[in-house]
Amino acid sequence: MVAENFTPALAAVLVHEGGYSNHPSDPGGPTMKGVIKRVYDDYRRSKGLPVRDVREITDAELQDIYKRRYWDLVRGDRLPAGLDYVVFDGAVNSGPAQATKWLQRALGLPADGVLGPSTLAAVDAIQDVDAIVADVQARRLAMLKSLRTWAVFGNGWGRRVAEVRELGLALASGSVNLPMPTKTASGKAYVSSARKAPPKAIGDALAGGGVVSTTISTATDAVTPLADKSALAGTVLTVLMVLGAIALVGGVVYRMWAKSKADALADALDLNPPQLGTAANDNPAEPAEAAA
Repeated sequence: MVAENFTPALAAVLVHEGGYSNHPSDPGGPTMKGVIKRVYDDYRRSKGLPVRDVREITDAELQDIYKRRYWDLVRGDRLPAGLDYVVFDGAVNSGPAQATKWLQRALGLPADGVLGPSTLAAVDAIQDVDAIVADVQARRLAMLKSLRTWAVFGNGWGRRVAEVRELGLALASGSVNLPMPTKTASGKAYVSSARKAPPKAIGDALAGGGVVSTTISTATDAVTPLADKSALAGTVLTVLMVLGAIALVGGVVYRMWAKSKADALADALDLNPPQLGTAANDNPAEPAEAAA
């Protein structure tokens, strides 16, 4: 819980971030050493300076942006050694609010992305930093796997999460043999890039009262009076009854599957609303896209 941890934490983050990138699938767009152009433009304007290519960012600007817009927003100076780096790295890649949610859930708190008094009190009461570090990284990986861009950046993200976890645990234990991270060419990981939950319309159409089930039911009613007079009508009636049963069961099964997928996605993306009674925040974190 010391300010001096910022410098080594930033050094590790910069190894993962690398140099300049502008991948077409990266929602961050043009990025230099982890700082996206939108953030750099906002920073320059806040200083009364003209915007310029993000590749022209100076070391002083880089340090200031990382300190004020990431480290300070996740209260790095108030987090235990190791956990400070883990949350900081998550904030750089997915935004301070999202990194705060992972920390809050690991602490058993409502995940509102607001690092205020309640969260800090829970941080001060941590008995097992290793367990919190591991939990944060597990939740981070689950969220990353829920993004559409996982297919593009998944290998780099997966390696980064594993390496951040390893280094975080080493820092938490006070180890002198620190495993240094490797460069991972990966884009920004925002919740806005999440996959969509399966549509409910399919299950609704198949289940009782749906378009498909209603159509089959109507056809069945029309054929029933003819079943005793025609072998063909009897066969058609049997087929319709089987199709109706399949549609009904299929609709119910699909609804259960879709709900399970939607619940898992909401859990991975921390989309469940915070519980009432959450303490007010005295240091609001910026939205993920705005701050990352």
